[in-house]
Amino acid sequence: MEKQYIMSPEIEMKVPLVDLKVQYSLLKDEIDGAIQRVIDNTEFIKGNDLKEFEEEFAKFCGKKFAIGCSSGTTALELAFRVSGISPGDEIITVANTFTATASTIVNVGASPKFIDVDEDTFNMSIGDIEKNISQKTKAIVPVHLYGQPSDMAPIMEIAEKHNLTVIEDCAQAHGAEYEGKRIPVSNIGCFSFYPSKNLGAFGDAGCVVTDDEMKASMASMLLDAGRVRGKKYEHDLVGFNYRMDNIQAAILNVKLKYLQEFNTKRRKNAKLYNDLLSELKGKINLPFEADYSKHVYYVYTIKANDRDKLALFLGQNGITTQIYYPIPLHLQKAYRQLGYKEGDFPVTEKLSKEVLSLPMYPELTEEQIRFVVEKIKSFFSS
Repeated sequence: MEKQYIMSPEIEMKVPLVDLKVQYSLLKDEIDGAIQRVIDNTEFIKGNDLKEFEEEFAKFCGKKFAIGCSSGTTALELAFRVSGISPGDEIITVANTFTATASTIVNVGASPKFIDVDEDTFNMSIGDIEKNISQKTKAIVPVHLYGQPSDMAPIMEIAEKHNLTVIEDCAQAHGAEYEGKRIPVSNIGCFSFYPSKNLGAFGDAGCVVTDDEMKASMASMLLDAGRVRGKKYEHDLVGFNYRMDNIQAAILNVKLKYLQEFNTKRRKNAKLYNDLLSELKGKINLPFEADYSKHVYYVYTIKANDRDKLALFLGQNGITTQIYYPIPLHLQKAYRQLGYKEGDFPVTEKLSKEVLSLPMYPELTEEQIRFVVEKIKSFFSS
């Protein structure tokens, strides 16, 4: 008979995957004050808060320009458009990512060319890149999944060899470092400020960062109806309404000051998980941190053969978990026209059946982590 996991009448503790309320409570006075200033000034669109955030986030990333926009998805689309990606082009990326990485490629008229990922880092398999380059290939899009950078040095070498653009999907890796340098390593990267991210807004928001002044200028125009900056009724391009509103920028200005501290706490929490779960090696695989990487643990993701049963058991004991991503993009109905089938990317497909993200956020307490670990050990000992 299959084992049944029954939730006890009284759950000892509830541990959410992420707790946005606790961070807000810590920064409440600053955030409320920032929002109130925007309201008092009635400066809701393209205000000083946005200008300040763009300047400060560019500095944080070590880039010359940051262009705030309405989401991480629109950031990717803007990056493709300013990089000259056009209909008929092919873009190499991974199937082990959120749909926005690929949907934005399709929405600019190009085609995603999926490749497999590394089983340890979950990021782009370097060995699969060159054999997927064709005459139509125009760019490579590495995804820094879960907070760990892809191995950028060989990616950049391949791109230079084949005259390809590199556009980094940094949506899950704010403040992550590759060989001691904050991402993006290439000339252009895209961030999401979705509320649960390491740097999260109170709604949708995103950003493109680059050292290229021309690309920065074009992105600024495209996101604002093709308007020349400072010229209300002059439109040099056919653009979009992809602006970041000033309230989100004001909130991000407050939270950016604490990002390094929050990332340090995430890393400390990850180490405690690693130490406490180490005796379960063989039953679960802990997150791998590459030598070149400073992982910022947007999520803390283990691998387990009994993933679904473990997730059910933890849920019945008040612990929220998440699977990123249960259906790889190449097997999604939305990308059926690309012609991929089950078995094409064995590592990606294997991960989709094994990965499980445990609660992770800066304010997660040692007591909560020990409770999660206790329940995981209980599952494997029963």
